[in-house]
Amino acid sequence: MATGAGQPATFFLFFVNLVLYLVVIIIASWAVNHGIEKTHEQASVLSIPARIFPIYYPFGNMATGYVVILSLLAGVVGFTTSAIGIGNVSRWNAPNLYAASASSLITWSLTLLAMGFACKEIDIGWSGSTMRALEIILIIVSGTQLFSMIAIHAGIEELLRYGAGRV
Repeated sequence: MATGAGQPATFFLFFVNLVLYLVVIIIASWAVNHGIEKTHEQASVLSIPARIFPIYYPFGNMATGYVVILSLLAGVVGFTTSAIGIGNVSRWNAPNLYAASASSLITWSLTLLAMGFACKEIDIGWSGSTMRALEIILIIVSGTQLFSMIAIHAGIEELLRYGAGRV
């Protein structure tokens, strides 16, 4: 029987996602911290619409705030999903793969939302090199998250096909 054949690939994809989401968390956290530190001195001279927002980002454009906050959220959820998913994939049974599948779907949808705002930021125009790195990593991690979801679903199909997924 070929049961468990996709386990190493799925494990590898979860590990890659773990590292990528950690990088997303680091860059987005830096951007939030930098924005908070610069808000008081730079946003006090701005007009009313720009002063309403609690954090002013002196780099990037008008979509930067959305990209940073959503990528931080997607990064934390994705890192947690990847860390727990590694444990679920190592067990390689139907209940654990179903749990990994559900959490991966939620993470992928949050990552796509952050990636959509990153694409909008690219479309608007100028952004700093750190934000460009965050945008690129968000695009890459949305693809790897999709591949890990496909690998999980293939593992579930494999378990159901060979009867090893019965609880």
